[in-house]
Amino acid sequence: MEDEAARAGATNRTRGGPVVGVGNYRFGKTLGLGSFGKVKLAEHVRTGHKVAVKVLNRQKIQHLDMDHKVRREVGILKLLMHPHIMRLYEVIDTPTDILLFVEYVPKGEIFEYIVEQGRLSEEEGRRFFQQIISGVEYCHHHMVVHRDLKPENLLLDKNLNVKIADFGLSNVMTDGQFLKTSCGSPNYAAPEVIRGNHYAGPEVDVWSCGVILFALLCGTLPFDDENIPNLFKKIKGGVYTLPNHLSEGSRDLIPKMLVVSPNLRITITEIREHPWFLQDLPDYLAQPPEAFLHAEINDDALEAVATMGFVAEEVRQAVLAKEHNQLTVSYYLSLETILRRAQREAEAVAKAVQPDPAWGVAESIPAVYKPMSTSPEGPFAMSEPDANCTPSSSYTGPSFTERAAIISKTSNSDGADAGPRMQWQLGILRDSHSAATVLSNIYRSLRKIGALWRRTAAYALECCVEKEFGGIPKRCIFRVHLFTHVPQQQRDKACRVIDMCCVEGDTMFFQHICIDFHSVYLNGSKSSSQ
Repeated sequence: MEDEAARAGATNRTRGGPVVGVGNYRFGKTLGLGSFGKVKLAEHVRTGHKVAVKVLNRQKIQHLDMDHKVRREVGILKLLMHPHIMRLYEVIDTPTDILLFVEYVPKGEIFEYIVEQGRLSEEEGRRFFQQIISGVEYCHHHMVVHRDLKPENLLLDKNLNVKIADFGLSNVMTDGQFLKTSCGSPNYAAPEVIRGNHYAGPEVDVWSCGVILFALLCGTLPFDDENIPNLFKKIKGGVYTLPNHLSEGSRDLIPKMLVVSPNLRITITEIREHPWFLQDLPDYLAQPPEAFLHAEINDDALEAVATMGFVAEEVRQAVLAKEHNQLTVSYYLSLETILRRAQREAEAVAKAVQPDPAWGVAESIPAVYKPMSTSPEGPFAMSEPDANCTPSSSYTGPSFTERAAIISKTSNSDGADAGPRMQWQLGILRDSHSAATVLSNIYRSLRKIGALWRRTAAYALECCVEKEFGGIPKRCIFRVHLFTHVPQQQRDKACRVIDMCCVEGDTMFFQHICIDFHSVYLNGSKSSSQ
């Protein structure tokens, strides 16, 4: 492998022209101008993935005496790794510039989105807000307070997911110490910041999030005045008006975030427990912040990086150590490509295979029918995948059959002849076809047995069947999960697993549904393969 330092320092120029690339990056058009230089589009040559590069001019940084600010921002970005925080891939130093290679977010600022769309629906505004709160909570878990949260610093990727950016005014909190710097944009600054009072940190981010939520749902700011003294007077007095179109839930939450006294202001933890926030909350955002610290290594991404000439084990160790170099850059960019491909595949299948309007659609399930969390039931219980996971990133340890054999062997250690041992298998069906094919077969089979369904995650459905069973009207709500099972040390035996679990209803009726589904699925698979 080529020397890392030599690769990082190498620059590519056109003959007699400007720099067109550095190391493994090829520069493209200029995206914008920052305080210390340009922001350019770049392509990672090994993966073909687009990234953004912030070109920080050393002379400008030194002239403005901002070395400490840049170092602090870089240090904080290296610390944070969350799906709704702009990711720093790599830092490369050149004699004239500091190059920060970060996540490319093509849809621009939420500010521009609000200007174009006007006020957002509560559903869309809540979705953005849930992502923002999850990212802010993650920052606070790492003792980082942002201090400049505003729609201009919240960017949208091509799937309209929020990415928190610009940590230039952020700081690291220390136990027993307070912050005092008055910073951030006046319209989003908390009263204690404007007054110049000491503050702990999280409470000022909560205030800013309250202003952002108001802007999302109303299309205007709660505190706005061309005269700065008047603006400060409104903020310090907490003077604003809630529009009549807001729902009861949002009308309850916003005032709790915009409480003038920081000691009485709602906390991030309390926001996460608010009924309005919890509505339609994706599974992956319901996780505590520490859940994002221990992401499993994706074997498909490792294989992709290995084809680029890297040693898979070295990449694994670099990712686990949270390093920022070509090993981890190639891994994370490959992982993003895999996840996006899986998402496009699932969306294409879902769009192509829609329920027939003649017999009903998923949305016809009553509103009272909502996802319910279930506790694990024994050693063979499986956890529900989140909205961002793909079948290829699921369980890769010992198979459930192997685990069952171990338990069975332990329970019969006395050597007595217990007769034939039961063979355990996870899931109702296994299929070696692609995820898209299996999803298509699942939709077809559900339609055949008269089920209504709706997607709760990329590879998870919640279904409902109502019909007579034994001469009595029955109703059953159940879940269907699709994931990939890879036996340990046997990647060639990987397969798709379909699992079904009952949420509500008669057990015998659910078993009857499983039998029907199993039969229809197998018959359909045989006919389609012929």
